[in-house]
Amino acid sequence: MKTDNIIAERINKKIYRDGDRVIKLFSEDYSRSDVLNEALNHARASETGLDIPELYEVTTIDGKWAIVMEYIEGESLADLIAKNPSKYDEYMSLFVDIQLDIHSRRSPLMSQLRDKMNRKIGLTELDDTTKYELYTRLESMPEHRKLCHGDYTPSNVIIRPDGTPYILDWSHATQGNASADCARTYLKFCLDGNIDGAEKYLELFCNKSNTAKKYVQSWLPIVSASQSVKKNRKEREILLSWVNVVDYS
Repeated sequence: MKTDNIIAERINKKIYRDGDRVIKLFSEDYSRSDVLNEALNHARASETGLDIPELYEVTTIDGKWAIVMEYIEGESLADLIAKNPSKYDEYMSLFVDIQLDIHSRRSPLMSQLRDKMNRKIGLTELDDTTKYELYTRLESMPEHRKLCHGDYTPSNVIIRPDGTPYILDWSHATQGNASADCARTYLKFCLDGNIDGAEKYLELFCNKSNTAKKYVQSWLPIVSASQSVKKNRKEREILLSWVNVVDYS
């Protein structure tokens, strides 16, 4: 396998293309269990029938863990939106339709979103009273078993030349409440500074899924707290500001 054609770089990982394959190469200090869990999530998601790149192997390259999968020819929805602003509404509608298709699938062996949120709230820097309030709110939420991507953004959707959408990056996938997954995507738009896009997305999701906007918004403090445990300090400060939002009218 060749690692001389880098196509993307993330914190603690680099992504290379080698012919019809993609190599996601993790840094030396990256947790082995996290790599194996990502591969397992990918495999379980693919068993739902969604269009996902084929997983070939988990291996090591020069002492670093790597996941090798199919390269999908096409353009990301993020790139298409940037290149064709006049089609913004069309692409955003497609973006939500794909997410609703994800939520229509079931993966009984996928880890529980509620358990993940509980664990992450416990790892935050929040005071005990705020943590208790978040635990209580989470416990009161309806318990669903829908497949949730966990990092659903336009850059994680590739549109092939024939129009088929492929969904990438299942490292944060769980099964649980779809509105929590929606809240996560909404926050991603906000963190990228695209507030108008966030509101447009939320409106579309709620209309297409027949979900009350207030219900999705009630997940924002929980999801924000769980995401604040990441190392990006600037994002953490923004996310923690959302934790203080109690209710929406």
